[in-house]
Amino acid sequence: MLFHLLQTDSLEAMAEQINQAAETVAQPTEMSTSLWSMFNMGGPLMWVLLALSFLAIYLIGRKWWMIKNASKIDPHFMQDIRDYMNEGKTKSAITLCGKYDNPVARMVETGIHRLGRPMSDIQNAIENCGNVEVARLEKGLPLLASIAGGAPMIGFLGTVLGMVKAFFNMSKAGNNIDITLLSDGIYTAMLTTVGGLIVGIIAYFGYNWLTSQISDLVYKMESSTLEFIDIVLNEPGEEE
Repeated sequence: MLFHLLQTDSLEAMAEQINQAAETVAQPTEMSTSLWSMFNMGGPLMWVLLALSFLAIYLIGRKWWMIKNASKIDPHFMQDIRDYMNEGKTKSAITLCGKYDNPVARMVETGIHRLGRPMSDIQNAIENCGNVEVARLEKGLPLLASIAGGAPMIGFLGTVLGMVKAFFNMSKAGNNIDITLLSDGIYTAMLTTVGGLIVGIIAYFGYNWLTSQISDLVYKMESSTLEFIDIVLNEPGEEE
């Protein structure tokens, strides 16, 4: 009988512990709060980082779209230009260039308009046109690079401010130091660091990827320019 009572008490105690554990799991904790709550814990610098993240994503998307459109080059374009030039159909070649909205077509069209002038003038005109096209594609990349380097620094600034806040709370508490007095400062320090690193990483990899894409496009532009110069030098045609 005594054994039965002890066993019953043990089962009841175990059930009570299970219920308490379930209630503890069910209660929301600070670490299980929403992302929005964690964002607010990071302090006002999180808004700066959020704005920089939107700006970085916008720049990456906009530049990607521009480079994608600029890279749409018909593989038969230069061959068609060669055929028109060999037949002396410069007007047809200019019309063909007008059908394509990309740097290669504009550079070739610029060269065709300079036919009849010294070769140095033709090369300079094409080179100037190419420089303008590259500058248009690279516009905004310095800002993206600044975000890549500046966002982690802003996060580090939040870390310093958070630690200053934490030590200030400790100094005010005197001998009655409680870990809760440090929580706000520590949250600010850690969350701004994480936010700054995330934004910086996105901007950094986006900048390097866009730079590589522009480099590939510049290579295509230079290759097409050399091919056009070869057409003018070796197989010139007369304008209709």
